[in-house]
Amino acid sequence: MTAQPVGAGEAAPSATLVRTLVALGDSTTVGLGDPLPGGGWRGFGPLLADALDARLVNLSFTGARMGCVRARQLPRALRARPEAAVMVVGMNDTLRADFDPVRLHDDLDAVVGQLTAAGTAVVTARYHDHGRVFRIPRALHLALMRRIDELNAITDRVVARHGARCLDLHVLPGAYERDAWSVDRLHPSERGHRLLAAGFAERLLEAGCHVARPVDLRCSGGAVVTPVHHAAWLVVKGVPWLWRRGQDLVPYAVSVFVQDLRRRLGW
Repeated sequence: MTAQPVGAGEAAPSATLVRTLVALGDSTTVGLGDPLPGGGWRGFGPLLADALDARLVNLSFTGARMGCVRARQLPRALRARPEAAVMVVGMNDTLRADFDPVRLHDDLDAVVGQLTAAGTAVVTARYHDHGRVFRIPRALHLALMRRIDELNAITDRVVARHGARCLDLHVLPGAYERDAWSVDRLHPSERGHRLLAAGFAERLLEAGCHVARPVDLRCSGGAVVTPVHHAAWLVVKGVPWLWRRGQDLVPYAVSVFVQDLRRRLGW
């Protein structure tokens, strides 16, 4: 995908100049997967802010869930009085044993509703099929996709209710390419973050925001990720993380698998 917004660099008379961009969400919004040479993360936030010529206020933190965004990030976002806000959150909720669609809906509705009521152009994201990015057992795949489908349906309803915008990662060009993902296959790589930034820029342009310049999709400025980094992540972070999340998701996955088996066998 090449983000070449029509009129980028030349604001239309009715376009909203984005002076402050707020980024909400979890570790993807933090920038995990796009490391900087001196340490820390960059991610789609700074890339998008540069395209908008805006000041970035990134309120995200790793491990955040939808309720965290409502309780801890939203009040600070409203105080920043942003012209635009982008959000990637919900994946951590789908992986937990206490997954609650009603609570998710109420939290997302409050976040999007209060921001749009304050005059902020809001863009959130709906998730892709993780089974096309990394291989997982069929039972886990069924369970995860059922929850992601519920989350996406909630996102669709909330976005439509408040007139917000949504970036659909399932149809984002390049989203299923291998180089769009970091070693953990859950967070975007530098290229993946650039694709996200370009996609968000297009949605904000549709919402009437001025986009000063296209997002450059050429990788530059990030740290070089080597096979040694991949191996280190797998041992130190990957296996422990999979073990923790598996304990949460496996019981639900078993019930979903049994339901699916009964349906296919006609029981």
